[in-house]
Amino acid sequence: MFYDIVHMIEQVSEEYEKTVLVGLITPEQDEEKSTEFLDELEFLAYTAGAQVLKRYVQKLNNPNPKTFIGSGKIDEIRSFVTQHDVSTVIFDDELSPAQINNIERILQCKIVDRTNLILDIFAQRAQTSYARTQVELAQYEYLLPRLAGMWTHLDRQRGGIGMRGPGEQAIETDRRIVRDKISRLKKELEKIDKQMEVQRGNRGSLVRVALVGYTNVGKSTLMNVLSKSEVFAENKLFATLDTTVRKVVIQNLPFLLTDTVGFIRKLPTQLVDAFKSTLDEVREADLLVHVIDISHASFEDHIASVNGILSEIGSGNKPTIIAFNKVDIYEHKVIDDDDLITEHSKEHYSLEDWKKTWMNKVGDDVVFISAETGKNMDSLRKLLYRKVREIHITRFPYNDFLFPDYWEEE
Repeated sequence: MFYDIVHMIEQVSEEYEKTVLVGLITPEQDEEKSTEFLDELEFLAYTAGAQVLKRYVQKLNNPNPKTFIGSGKIDEIRSFVTQHDVSTVIFDDELSPAQINNIERILQCKIVDRTNLILDIFAQRAQTSYARTQVELAQYEYLLPRLAGMWTHLDRQRGGIGMRGPGEQAIETDRRIVRDKISRLKKELEKIDKQMEVQRGNRGSLVRVALVGYTNVGKSTLMNVLSKSEVFAENKLFATLDTTVRKVVIQNLPFLLTDTVGFIRKLPTQLVDAFKSTLDEVREADLLVHVIDISHASFEDHIASVNGILSEIGSGNKPTIIAFNKVDIYEHKVIDDDDLITEHSKEHYSLEDWKKTWMNKVGDDVVFISAETGKNMDSLRKLLYRKVREIHITRFPYNDFLFPDYWEEE
């Protein structure tokens, strides 16, 4: 049984899967927020290689401790799953081992929670041995408390005379194997972290700039434009997992530009711990470029999520350039002149309207760009030049005359 589980972790299935999504409306998460999370969950499912057939949402004060949702709703889902041959049901929150076990017994199909789905995507996207080791560690840490639920084939042995020992011994053996794997993977990561720390130290005193932001906001596309490199970029969540560092020169001023893994709401704790080295690139950066997809309806929530994670890792107060990306596809709703009922809300804001809101108070370190079309990229380059120069001349005062404090037009 255990080795079947290991095989599932080490080999990512490329098969097409019919899926159903399940979410909750709670006092802490209203209907609008629940819809946003399910939209994101559907994009995650699409990224993982699934097709979502239907969504189910239930209003509860608190999740059901046994089955997450109520009995009536789970019966409704069971009927749909049976009729449409659904192979996977995905829940928009992390489930406990007992909840997964109970729901699987009722629905008779694979149950995946948000954390497990993100881990699966990371397993698909990891390219280097380092990233694969990080993902494998996160997967085993997620797996360890859930081993008991995976031993359902031993249920019939409970209470049987002469059948009490083997099941307990077997699952304890598996737990010990998983703990040993976690210990080995942590040691491997410690060794690689030290190597990467040496690599970062060998980069000299060049100014380090890190691209940060929510997943799928266009960081890798921006990296390609600024560094003229070929970093993998795709319109899917977590297209880039491996940290990429490139030397960039603007107006003869050199600096190092780093592309980092995207953040996401409800980011699994296991991944925050596993991707310590990637976050170290952010911690050690001298300047951050916070890339934001302004075309996304929830971009303000994305900003708050990224800022929260940056604060958690001690990087909340670093000098930051805010780059509102994807202005080429930004759209806003228009109220008809004869419409006297519809209230003017944020979804009706044009880019000029947004610039007059809180964005006007942020300061001069803000730029509106399109990395895809190249719109306003010169504005970003000028801003990068100015900010990098400020840091550079504090380290190399004698280089001041080499880099004028004005932008030399080409």
